[in-house]
Amino acid sequence: MDSEKETSSCEELANSPLFEGDEALRLVGTQAQKFSEEYNRRLRNKLDMVIIPITATVYFTQFLDKTSLNYASIMGFPVTGQDYNLVSMAFYLGFIVWEFPTVYIAQKLRLGKYLGVNIIMWGVVLLCHAFANSFQAFFALRFILGMCESCVAPILISIISMFYRKNEQGTRIAYFYTMLGLTQVFGGFIAYGISFYNGGAMAPYKIVYYLLGSLAIIVGIITLLWLPDSPVNAWMLTKEERIASLERVRDDQGGTENRKFKKEQVIETLLDVRTWLIVLATMLTDIPSGGLTNFSDIIIKNFGYTTRQTLILATPAGLVSAISVVVCGYYSDKKGERMLPVIYATLPTLLGVALMIGFNNSGQKGVLLFGSYLTGSFGSTLSIIYAYNASNTSGYTKKLTINALTMIFFCVGNIIGTEIFQPQDAPAYIPGKAAIMVLLSMQIGVAYLLRRINVKLNIKRRAVIEEIKREKGWTDDDVQKEKERRAFADMTDKQNVFFQYVN
Repeated sequence: MDSEKETSSCEELANSPLFEGDEALRLVGTQAQKFSEEYNRRLRNKLDMVIIPITATVYFTQFLDKTSLNYASIMGFPVTGQDYNLVSMAFYLGFIVWEFPTVYIAQKLRLGKYLGVNIIMWGVVLLCHAFANSFQAFFALRFILGMCESCVAPILISIISMFYRKNEQGTRIAYFYTMLGLTQVFGGFIAYGISFYNGGAMAPYKIVYYLLGSLAIIVGIITLLWLPDSPVNAWMLTKEERIASLERVRDDQGGTENRKFKKEQVIETLLDVRTWLIVLATMLTDIPSGGLTNFSDIIIKNFGYTTRQTLILATPAGLVSAISVVVCGYYSDKKGERMLPVIYATLPTLLGVALMIGFNNSGQKGVLLFGSYLTGSFGSTLSIIYAYNASNTSGYTKKLTINALTMIFFCVGNIIGTEIFQPQDAPAYIPGKAAIMVLLSMQIGVAYLLRRINVKLNIKRRAVIEEIKREKGWTDDDVQKEKERRAFADMTDKQNVFFQYVN
């Protein structure tokens, strides 16, 4: 490898008025270096051995902590009724308030380190739940918990998009997002075991918070020490492997990290119609999710089961969710599709909710349970939205902005979702279930529209590239060289005509 040539290339681009490029330019410059597919395969496996277990553990911990209130609700939690709804909502209010500040703080810092510190902090907050005894205290703690957890998804998506190609991102995001379903299984069995405790020394829900708080602190320390921040400084890679890791993703035109905040990229994000369609798709996913996450155990218990039976019987929905996430993630990468899996995952949930409405008061517990399990299928929808953002956005500030907006409206959806099952509608909650059917039906239409827009954009871009070739007399090799030059220039997907969208 010609290191002098690399440095020269890098300096040229750094001094260019056109580009204020990524951190990667200092390492690889503007001219691509070639590595064999076998080398790249071994490198990807090495990345998988470190990144996937840590990101999955982080997401497992986050969702387990986020849903701790669901378990506590049937284990002697002292807040009930509308106050319970407000305590549940407080998490999302904290999330919203701190989302934009946290992603822009993260832009200035090393991602893995910032994430690790936040996990340790929310572990301490969870431990404090065991000492709270009033509505006001629980509301404040849930608010702070939401603030601490607001950085997780944007950071994990950024790390996956920096280390993996577009046709690998859906699967890798699915690997950590599948923890959403597995936490439902794990948490259900843990809560089941604790339910046998007679409460002599302390209320059972306090044990949940002691366990989860301690686990979060341990996971935070692991993340702080071992989660790599970017390919440029990944601790487990040699210099050659860092270069190869960047070259693996160069052709995707997605870039890596850039510490400079760029106002023009924020404006472009806000003016992109696809941004608001993604926001809408997120809300249409998370209003149902917000309701089902916090009320699923209550709904199943109202089928006619005891508390202990409910804790066990709720777990298969988590398995359905995990399977759906993996299958949809694999299909998403294999077929180069993002929105079709959203449609496929939504249909079984619609059927499940319809069964719970149609067989209400029928006494057929098995059918009602089966319906509740089917609702786990749409758990993969947000995972695919994450993958859509990772694969279809370029420009580091723009990536952070679209991910922050996605997470803010994830919270808005969940806040609305906490109110979708009203106490006066108990025990069947028919109005809430009917609302879920309407929302998910709308989701199918939004997903189809997003796909159609990307198909048209790609057709237009291919036509523009052909026009450029004719005007400049370029060959395919010339086009490839220009793509390589722009790859780490921190251009947005709109600015870079060579960027291709994933449908």
